[in-house]
Amino acid sequence: MKDKVANITKWFLYALLLVGAIPGILFYAGAMGTDAFLGWGKFMFILGVAVLVLTPIYTIINNPKNLIKMLISIVVLAVILAVSYAFATNHMSALQLETNKISAETSRLVGMGLIATYITLVLSVIAILYSGIVKMFK
Repeated sequence: MKDKVANITKWFLYALLLVGAIPGILFYAGAMGTDAFLGWGKFMFILGVAVLVLTPIYTIINNPKNLIKMLISIVVLAVILAVSYAFATNHMSALQLETNKISAETSRLVGMGLIATYITLVLSVIAILYSGIVKMFK
């Protein structure tokens, strides 16, 4: 049963990829208007979010042990974002904020995103090095 659902999902996603590419080609060829293209994009976004939400639910139903791993991942992500927000500051002057038409909070959130990216980059490199070293000694 599990292989059957995975196979159906794989072919559904291939079809979705094809159906998603056709409007892009039509738009850039001039055969589709901007409003229709943006409407199609919204539909594809909603469909993508639905797949993004339903896939973990299906996995949890089939294998409840994965729920613990998923919750640990969510907690780690929340900790990384909290630490990033704590370190983020607004380094822009009032004139720069006005010129760029952003608020101090927006500037801080951008800083948070950059710091979170740096943290995950460092953690990824550490994980790659660790797995390589462990593999060498096995």
